[in-house]
Parts: sequence; structure tokens; C-alpha cells
Amino acid sequence: MIEILQYPFMQRAILGGMILALLLAFMGIFVILRRMAFFGDGIAHASLAGIAIGLLAAYNPLIVAIGFGVALAIVIFYLERKTTLSSDVIIGILFTASMALGVVLISLKNGYQPELISFLFGNILAIKTSELVLMSGFAILVMIFLIYFYRQIAYITFDREGARVSGVNTEVLDLIFYIALAVAIVLGVKILGIVLVSALLIIPASCGKLVAGSFKNLVMASVIFAEITVLGGIGTSYAFNLPTGAIIILFGTALFFLILFGRKLFGIKS
Repeated sequence: MIEILQYPFMQRAILGGMILALLLAFMGIFVILRRMAFFGDGIAHASLAGIAIGLLAAYNPLIVAIGFGVALAIVIFYLERKTTLSSDVIIGILFTASMALGVVLISLKNGYQPELISFLFGNILAIKTSELVLMSGFAILVMIFLIYFYRQIAYITFDREGARVSGVNTEVLDLIFYIALAVAIVLGVKILGIVLVSALLIIPASCGKLVAGSFKNLVMASVIFAEITVLGGIGTSYAFNLPTGAIIILFGTALFFLILFGRKLFGIKS
């Protein structure tokens, strides 16, 4: 399998996948603890509108999709606090409307759109150097935010009222977290596609939750499982000539059930 490292496109795929795995695993911990899985799925699907706008405007669809995802995250954050509607209702309305807008905009552009297909289903093997640089830049910015405000975000996650009383600006940090999560998800769309990206956000963190006894160990385990999932999926897809994005998710799912049933088999309790 070492031979796959000889190909530049595989080098970019592995590097991009490892960067994305680290980012989404870290974000995924807070997503599952805050029960925000539907938010991630909603942003991923809503990004279709941003991608369509980028294609129509002949501008980088990834950049436009990131901007659209950030705008949508801000709207969701605002409506959650200014209306009596639940988060699921707000996200459901906005992401279905955004997808509908994307479909309409796509219909305005004639001809086959291979780039659109890659965003829908992902194509990690087709990452360009410019896209890898762009992804890395955004990923670094998000990771800096997560690391710098790590304690405050964790405090808010476990005890929002306590964090507010102790002087943490929960509203501002929540807003930035929503924006950072939207950016991370849209970055993942390029690699895994709209359909699959939310799985990488949830599966490694869920695997980590099964084996970790503390929050610190949860972070470490989630990142390790995310990297194993991506690298194992890429290797398996190469060996059997199968769709890489889908195999990455199936590999992670198999890992999750292996851990789950392994705990049952050996009588390990949560």
C-alpha cells in the first residue's frame, strides 16, 4: 500500500483527509454533546445553494458555499433566540429552502456539471493543490478558535448557566462556534460530499464516547478514530477500486459497531 504515496493526487487526498478528520472530530465532540447533529446535516445540504451560486457566477464554489453556510449559521443562531420555534424546525425550514434554491439555480445552467456531482457525493481523490491550501487555511483558523476557547466552549457545553454566571460571554462564543461549525462542514463537503459529510462529524466522536472515561480522553480518542477512519477508508477504496468517500464512512461505521459489540462481548460497561 506504500505505493499509493507515490501519486500526487493520493498525497493530496491523504493530507486533505487527515486535516478534515482532525477538524471534524474536534467539532464533532461538541456537536454530539450539544445534540446538534441535525444542524450539521442541515448546513451540509443547504450548502448546495452556495455551490450553485458559485457555479453560475463562475467563481470558486467552495468559497461561495462557505460564505453561504456562515450566513445561514448566523440566521439560525438569530432565529433560535428571537422566535419560539425549536432549532429543528428552523433548521428544517432553512435547509430545505436552500436546497430548493440550489436546485432552481442549477437548472439555469445548461450542460453536465461534473463539479456539482463532486460536491454532492464527494471526490477526495480530485482535490487540487489550490483547494488543499484553501482548506488548510480555513481549518487552521477554526482550530485556533477551538484551542484558544477550548475551556470556555466546554464549560458552556456542560453548564451554560454556570458559564454565564462566571462571566463567560456565552452568546458571542455560541455564535462563533456556529460559524466555525458551518465552515468545517462545508470544507468537508468538497471531500465527502453533501450526502456523507455529517457522518464524519458524528461517527468518530461517537466511537470516542464509547471508550473514553473523561473529556480529555474523549478528545484524543475521537481524533484517533477519525484519522483511522479516513486512512483506512482511503486504503480500502484504493485496494478494491471503490468510491472513496462512501468507503470512508462505511469504514467508520464498521469501526463504531466493532467497538460497540466488543464492549458488549467483554462485558465493559459505560
